[in-house]
Amino acid sequence: MKPRALILRTAGTNCDGETAYAFELAGAIAEKLHVNRLLENPEQLAQYQFLAIPGGFSYGDDIAAGRIFANQIRHHLAEVLRRFVEAGKPIIGICNGFQVLVKTDLLPGPMNCVAATQGDTQATGQTCTLAHNTSGRFIDRWIRLAPQGGKCIWTKGLGPMELPIAHGEGRFVPGSPAIRQALWADSQVALVYATAEGNAALGDSNDNPNGSTDAIAGICDRTGLILGLMPHPERFVNPQQHPAWSSRLRVSEGQGLAFFRNAVSHVTAGAVAI
Repeated sequence: MKPRALILRTAGTNCDGETAYAFELAGAIAEKLHVNRLLENPEQLAQYQFLAIPGGFSYGDDIAAGRIFANQIRHHLAEVLRRFVEAGKPIIGICNGFQVLVKTDLLPGPMNCVAATQGDTQATGQTCTLAHNTSGRFIDRWIRLAPQGGKCIWTKGLGPMELPIAHGEGRFVPGSPAIRQALWADSQVALVYATAEGNAALGDSNDNPNGSTDAIAGICDRTGLILGLMPHPERFVNPQQHPAWSSRLRVSEGQGLAFFRNAVSHVTAGAVAI
């Protein structure tokens, strides 16, 4: 039996089709559902083994990118999402979906932080944000990435890669130095923007397209099951989707497909009941 992925969309979402296709290529059954249908019957979330919040411009990014969609989830779906997470089911938020996850408390999730004046503290609520790119403009291009650590099940075993980005608010900013330190200490940094040599593209450079702190492109929660990232893995699942597919970059499949294969393998190996 194939695991089922729920692709949750709303007004302004525009990457739900690509995300569903990526899950299907990876061996799952993908179903797209408008958030209003889930709000009518929240318990149906339990039927799925994955949850994906895809990219786009939910509700036109009014107020702030992902804020309205996040408020719907946080205020009306918190209990079913809590049970979903406790069941060990993977969640991914891509671009606008990443912006949603950091505004719903799902990412980076509760954190153990060490504050110099307060000792050990448990940080909860929204502890990070995705701010406007330092360039002040929308950026749409391909970038290099380097996976970090080994905690995240979506990026486990992956090497350097190239993926497309398309966003105006993608600059990852931790809420405090303690949050920044905790992300690294708990191996919650899953991806960084990278140089041609594969190193983190620190500072404000062309390789760090939005000026993210520590070149962070994606983070996971402390379980490694919930991933949020600004690049679009669902837009590179076939080799022909890369602009250099016929010359420089010779691959048998799009590098983004590995994210979805990892998640499906994790579930089908028995981590989650199907």
